[in-house]
Amino acid sequence: MNRAWKRWVPAGVVAAVIASAAIAVPLTASAAVDLPAKTPQQVLALLAQSHVASLSGTIEQTSNLGLPQLPTTGTGSDSVASSALSLLSSSYTARVYLDGPTKARAQVMDKLAERDVIRNGSDVWLYSSRDNTAIHSTLPAQTNKRPGSTTGEAKTPGELATKLLAAVDSTTTVSVGNDTRVAGRTAYDLVLTPRATDTLIGSVSIAVDSETGLPLSVELAARGQKDPAFSVAFSSLTLAAPSADVFSFTPPAGAKVKEQAMPTHQGATKPLRPESGAVKPSVIGSGWDSVLSMPAGTETAKLTSSPLFGKLTTAVTGGHLFHTALVNVFVTNDGRVFAGSVPVERLQAVAAAP
Repeated sequence: MNRAWKRWVPAGVVAAVIASAAIAVPLTASAAVDLPAKTPQQVLALLAQSHVASLSGTIEQTSNLGLPQLPTTGTGSDSVASSALSLLSSSYTARVYLDGPTKARAQVMDKLAERDVIRNGSDVWLYSSRDNTAIHSTLPAQTNKRPGSTTGEAKTPGELATKLLAAVDSTTTVSVGNDTRVAGRTAYDLVLTPRATDTLIGSVSIAVDSETGLPLSVELAARGQKDPAFSVAFSSLTLAAPSADVFSFTPPAGAKVKEQAMPTHQGATKPLRPESGAVKPSVIGSGWDSVLSMPAGTETAKLTSSPLFGKLTTAVTGGHLFHTALVNVFVTNDGRVFAGSVPVERLQAVAAAP
């Protein structure tokens, strides 16, 4: 259990939050919901004691980050950057399946294509129907932990909730909003409101299943923005073990299959080998107004040399700014990068500090 949770959950509660599966729609309430009243500490305890081991569900992502329209063709396009940013600016659907700690599957539905991540025991498959390619990895013996994020790009409601709850400290007001209903299930609305004024985040809303404590959805609201800037939630959910054949995968005929070793560190589905001499980011401050700092180097040079850099950033004092409703990224004229859910003025001040 995250240390931040221990400040809110009564002593003796063992954390068992299940990171289920992934991407979403806003909290949707149908008929009125009237659950037994709970304090914020009681809802946090319910969430921390979640024990869901099996499920099938559909989830969708919606974003309202204020991103500019991305070019898709011509010299101004950058396929990698466009693909990554489109995940933030568009809505899409995923189907997720879970059966115990060693069986999981996520299917992200793209336009006329599908991406799959499947774990069945020690076998892990990543498949893309767009180019009919598959990557197979074998987990080390006696590994009963699931791979990290199910898609590599998006977080599950549980994963996102855990990260956001890590920011809970004396600078956060924790409350319980109106009871709600998500994917046909009743839920408590746990609301985190930063007391800090130097942050772009207005509030975080986590729908906690009233029966199991499973995070059903997460909404992030930006300051001064009425609709959620980002949301992730189940649109349908069944808490039953899926059929065993859901986790069986055989590459389609003609697929290009690559064998790839799993990394030794915990929680990744793809081995990543940083380039020699790659710079490492650091974090300045803590909580809601913390700033990620990266020195100038090869990676930042790739960022500034992208054809999209000029289209997606605005010139400001000392460099260029990439702005969304929830995150600002400041690239200085000398190639350093500062990012956080804070106003650009804070990023500029951090960059100017000795």
